[in-house]
Amino acid sequence: MTLSSRKPVVLVPACNRMMGEHPFQMAGKKYIDAVRLAGCLPLIVPASTPDELDELLALADGLLLTGSQSNVHPSHFGETVHDQSLPLDPLRDAWTLPLIPKALALGLPLLGICRGFQEANVALGGSLHQAVQEQPGLRDHRAVKGQPPEIQYASAHPVQVLPGGQLAAILGSSAPIEVNSLHGQGIKRLAPGLRVEALAEDGLVEAFTVADAPGFSLCVQWHPEWLAHSNPISQRLLQAFGQACRDYQGNKVSNWRT
Repeated sequence: MTLSSRKPVVLVPACNRMMGEHPFQMAGKKYIDAVRLAGCLPLIVPASTPDELDELLALADGLLLTGSQSNVHPSHFGETVHDQSLPLDPLRDAWTLPLIPKALALGLPLLGICRGFQEANVALGGSLHQAVQEQPGLRDHRAVKGQPPEIQYASAHPVQVLPGGQLAAILGSSAPIEVNSLHGQGIKRLAPGLRVEALAEDGLVEAFTVADAPGFSLCVQWHPEWLAHSNPISQRLLQAFGQACRDYQGNKVSNWRT
């Protein structure tokens, strides 16, 4: 198989979990399925060292930052932990936060989901509300505990897509869309250079792009990967990401031949 005939490779950073007494690195199946639905080849990447980042990026045609039960450690935006009971993943933070600006500088297509959305904002200099539900004027964006996934991931509220942006172009409209909502943290201070693409009714940022990125960049607070095959909005997002990955791969092939 030649470089030009293979599917684009999308890096999917692994999360870290303890199973019994043993540490595991893993990614949710729904994210892997979403990469495949985008027409790309998923590559789950374990925690990596600084000297491996450039080699990983050389292999990649795209980067998908997944959601997770864990939060970005607040030390990365100058705060202490607000709720010690919530899970953290400092091993993921240690390599994905420096990976994100490197990927964007290369023009590598980036799709961030939930934690990945928050991760990208922090990596680029923004901050987070550690408990959105405690902020005046903001609603509780968390899923109801103890419910099955089909309830937790059901549509929860509308978001307003802002006209003239990348998300509106992908969807072909700036009409409000219904999204699910399973997050306790959210954007507090938007990182410099980020462009808001959608807002919740309470004003919380629900999607952004990197305004001056040379390639595709879209980060969303909701979970488009959930039952994406039957959701037209999710399909449009994944199709756009997949096409960007194919374009990036094609440019690499052209540069290699010259």
